[in-house]
Amino acid sequence: VQLQASGGGLVQAGGSLRLSCAASGRTFSNYAMGWFRQAPGKEREFVAAITWSGGWTYYTDSVKGRFTISRNNAKNTVYLQMNSLKSEDTAIYYCAQYKWGSGSDYSRPSLYDYWGQGTLVTVSS
Repeated sequence: VQLQASGGGLVQAGGSLRLSCAASGRTFSNYAMGWFRQAPGKEREFVAAITWSGGWTYYTDSVKGRFTISRNNAKNTVYLQMNSLKSEDTAIYYCAQYKWGSGSDYSRPSLYDYWGQGTLVTVSS
């Protein structure tokens, strides 16, 4: 399995970015997907997740109302639309694929078995 994240960059506070993560190697529509981020000097943290069908989405409190996760199973791609960006959103963003049959605790990194390489988002204030 390969996950290729893209779309990061430098943006001013209040701006928007859309991250993409293209997956290959196994049937994408069978798996929930998540986005995590890691800021300098901090641990990796959960950002958002979406179930295999796209019917349910989950967010960490700090991004609710600003970020939207979505997926296109025909394109084997998951997205993270980020609006109203803040300086504290600066981090490397990783997409990950959830282990099949692991329940629904999507905030736990250990329950994801494949990770993308990360894409850097820098928000200037």
